Amino acid sequence: MTMTPEKSALNVMHGINQPSEINEEAIKKLRSGKHSALSVQEFVSGIREGNRTILSKAITLVESSLHSHQEKAQEIIAECLKGITNYEIRITKGNEKRQPGSIRIGITGVPGVGKSTFIEALGKYLTASGHKLAVLAIDPSSSRSKGSILGDKTRMEELANDPDAFIRPSPSAGSLGGVARKTRETIILCEAAGFDVILVETVGVGQSETAVHSMVDFFLLLMLAGAGDELQGIKRGIIEMADAIFINKADGDNITKANMARSEYSNALHLFPPPDSGWIPVVETCSAITHEGIVKVWETIQDFCSFTQKDGFFMHRRMEQDRQVLIETIQESLKTSFYSRKDVAHQLKKFETEVVAGKISPYLAAKILLDMYYSSKE
Repeated sequence: MTMTPEKSALNVMHGINQPSEINEEAIKKLRSGKHSALSVQEFVSGIREGNRTILSKAITLVESSLHSHQEKAQEIIAECLKGITNYEIRITKGNEKRQPGSIRIGITGVPGVGKSTFIEALGKYLTASGHKLAVLAIDPSSSRSKGSILGDKTRMEELANDPDAFIRPSPSAGSLGGVARKTRETIILCEAAGFDVILVETVGVGQSETAVHSMVDFFLLLMLAGAGDELQGIKRGIIEMADAIFINKADGDNITKANMARSEYSNALHLFPPPDSGWIPVVETCSAITHEGIVKVWETIQDFCSFTQKDGFFMHRRMEQDRQVLIETIQESLKTSFYSRKDVAHQLKKFETEVVAGKISPYLAAKILLDMYYSSKE
């Protein structure tokens, strides 16, 4: 007798073959060269047309340490400079009027002063007034990992979504001045893209940030009230370089303290000699939260530009900045050339060991290495 197998109540569905772990289509696209690099002319054309993606890629080239990227970046900057002048000529009712093609503003302050919130408030006011704004936010780099958080866009959410604003966070990459090594070149690219107001936000670490003064037209310092002895920070450094000091967070219960701090800073600034521009630094209060005093900030910047343009100081300052760029570029190129030499790098490791062991003085070791470098150049 043949037994008929009982049907199972379990309905087994046959599966399908699992896809390959390797995406063959993606590999084909990469090999086909679909993402080919842009030419210098394509970069320049895209930047002048205001293409944000191409502008960002150009800034990435500028910030790169690869030699091939640097060469291409310098070609792009050279082409962009052909269409940029420190002044643009405007004809009004038959009169020739020279005005700055853009205004470069440096903003710095102690940590926690609210720089990002302040920049968003000022930036929204500027774009609403018809300006195109570029914000170059410099984030501190870790001395260990060399990494940066680059979170400025998340702190300026409204401004980041503004079609007339461009925010570019960059790592400081260990720059002593608190400003990214290639910020000057980035400013040129942003001006070529049509941005007429450039804000440079520095890392807020103290007096080492005076480097920002060498690349902007107007230097704004944000301070806090009640954050210790206000006069303790009045030294021959960052504060005496400021064209204006604004006490931020002057709202709520902090208004009285902010007004007291304003009086103290105003009195202390009289102890300093007048700046070369002849401009008397302004000390005011503001609140990035309530937007109180934000309009006054922009009016102060405009007053400064008008004042310094009358006696030619505005142009003189930019010319002096260009001279400084020349010197710094030469120094950086020499440093890069020295350390990129393989024979120098090999001997440097050897001398480092001998210096630590006390077998040779660091001065003599340095002289030998420099003589080796210069003798090969002859």
